[in-house]
Amino acid sequence: MGQNERAGRCVVAVDGPSGSGKSTVSRRLAVSLDARYLDTGAMYRALTWAVLRSGVDLTDAESVAKVAGEVDLRIGTDPRGYGVTADGVTIDKEIRGPEVTGAVSAVAAVPAVRAMLVTRQQEMIANAGRIVVEGRDIGSVVAPDADLKVYLTASEVARAQRRSAEDAADVAVTAADLARRDKLDSTRKVNPLQQALDAVVLDTTALGIDEVVARLHDLLTERGVA
Repeated sequence: MGQNERAGRCVVAVDGPSGSGKSTVSRRLAVSLDARYLDTGAMYRALTWAVLRSGVDLTDAESVAKVAGEVDLRIGTDPRGYGVTADGVTIDKEIRGPEVTGAVSAVAAVPAVRAMLVTRQQEMIANAGRIVVEGRDIGSVVAPDADLKVYLTASEVARAQRRSAEDAADVAVTAADLARRDKLDSTRKVNPLQQALDAVVLDTTALGIDEVVARLHDLLTERGVA
């Protein structure tokens, strides 16, 4: 793709473990860039909600994939406030509950589910033009040609404290759950959580949100796509 064809386009891929600041940073960055925002994790959570509602066995990959293929999943891309619906039901709060959180790694590990959502995510990115996409396999799988790939990380303590503050949960319990999910997501056979080889690693342990966003802006400016 030539320079003129890319004029105005900007794709930022943000990956990293839970509690690293991906969502807040990605939304803020998207607003500042006047870009769209895609939370791929919310898509997997929405399908997980639908699978749990259907009552199928989470270990039955074929049944899980069947439910995922039949649900009418819709997600907005407005960084100031996006909505998630499944079969017409708004589930923004439900997908953040403990039941979905406990099951989402299992559903996300099903190859057919990943193939389905990756295809859809790539279509949304192509249609958006300017977009910040966050998840756990964006730079390595979903948007390998992104203008900027970032891998956000933080200490286990910092990540647990942040997430427990969001969920009003016990820090120790949260830390154990984050470790469980990170292990499942980083060891799954298809599209595991991993740092893209050409990603910029940014440790957010001692950084505020504004500082992280400012650093990403600097990186985009260096690349001429801010």
